[in-house]
Amino acid sequence: MNKLLETIKIVNGAAPFLAFHHARLNKSRQILFNAKDEIDLKDFIQAPQSGIYKCRIIYAKTIETIEYSPLQNRNFKTFKVIENDNITYPFKYFNRENLNHLMQFKGQADDILIIKKGLVTETSIANVAFLHQDKWLTPSMPLLKGTTRERLLREKKLLEATIRLDDLKNISKMAIMNALLGFYLIEDFKLLIEEQNHFCNDSGSASL
Repeated sequence: MNKLLETIKIVNGAAPFLAFHHARLNKSRQILFNAKDEIDLKDFIQAPQSGIYKCRIIYAKTIETIEYSPLQNRNFKTFKVIENDNITYPFKYFNRENLNHLMQFKGQADDILIIKKGLVTETSIANVAFLHQDKWLTPSMPLLKGTTRERLLREKKLLEATIRLDDLKNISKMAIMNALLGFYLIEDFKLLIEEQNHFCNDSGSASL
């Protein structure tokens, strides 16, 4: 049985945007485990009342474990481009073996940017967006439709688009997003295509 994972940011005892995690958790349970009941995450989260924490909920048909740890800041600027046409991650599985395998090839980069069948999808941990003219565009076919991506789409702050690797050559700004990072803007990102070949965000806007 494949276990699933929800990762939730806790700020001074409260979980912002918990409704999106609640919806994904219960939809996943229904699809994968034919669960008829609905779990209310508010009944399970008992986080420290001071500070910023990462809450990891491991579950299948029922919740199995809940873990809390202080949230550590991470910096992202450089992304190794990895092409893989077979990678799938439609649910937020606890087992990330396929993604971890791709991470072995990131070298000195901060993370990877996964290209599937010629299309930009996401990084190993986050959905992505790119500034085109005055609009933030996010790939229409990510591996996993994250909760922050879903929220920003509903708020009309993102638009879905078909994005190819060549479209990024002239993009000026990139962002990655997940429940822990929020909308993490990177103005001086760098994409590494080969060990001695890379392109940076140093001019203009892409034709998307």
